[in-house]
Amino acid sequence: MKTPVYNIVIVDDHQLFSTALCELIAKIGGYKVLYTVKNGQELKEMFRAPGKIPDLVLLDIVMPVMDGFETATWLKKDFPDVGILALSMNNDEESVLKMIRLGAKGYILKDTSDHELKTALDTIKEKGFYHSELVSRSMLSAVAFKEKEKERIQLSDREKEFLKLACSDLTYKEIADKMCLSPRTIDGYREALFEKFDVKSRVGLVLQAIHQKLIP
Repeated sequence: MKTPVYNIVIVDDHQLFSTALCELIAKIGGYKVLYTVKNGQELKEMFRAPGKIPDLVLLDIVMPVMDGFETATWLKKDFPDVGILALSMNNDEESVLKMIRLGAKGYILKDTSDHELKTALDTIKEKGFYHSELVSRSMLSAVAFKEKEKERIQLSDREKEFLKLACSDLTYKEIADKMCLSPRTIDGYREALFEKFDVKSRVGLVLQAIHQKLIP
């Protein structure tokens, strides 16, 4: 029985990079690049045509007209069955956090190896998600399939409030202002939740919260 081809669309405003990526994916086998576009707006226009909706979108973040964050927001709302693999030069925690919150199934850097790209594609196709070394072990534990689920962590009302705000784009200082607390108190909440969830970063905290359905 013939294995179905996994259809991919590349959204990136650098044509040379897109062309090279198309050639690389063609060599992997089992995957087909339907087309490439330069930004989210062009993707929206292509989605209107029959047969143009892929299984997975390889999505850059920094693009003109409609960037990766806006595109991911639109895909999550209107095409939730289309997977997103963020492929970017941005390796900052905020970008990773935001893309994961917007539904990205994985996040890898543009200078990743051919092997890791193949691993990312294969893993998303088989398991529905992939997290690279960029996403720490603590983050991986939040989304990986486990033989035993962790018990739901009990949080106070204020911890829940802090957690909800921590899953937004607010800085810790802005969270302190919103909760009418001192930055030092907010640091205490952060460290307490890091310990409860056994994570070491804000991204890991958000992924644990999503995994345990403590936030929508």
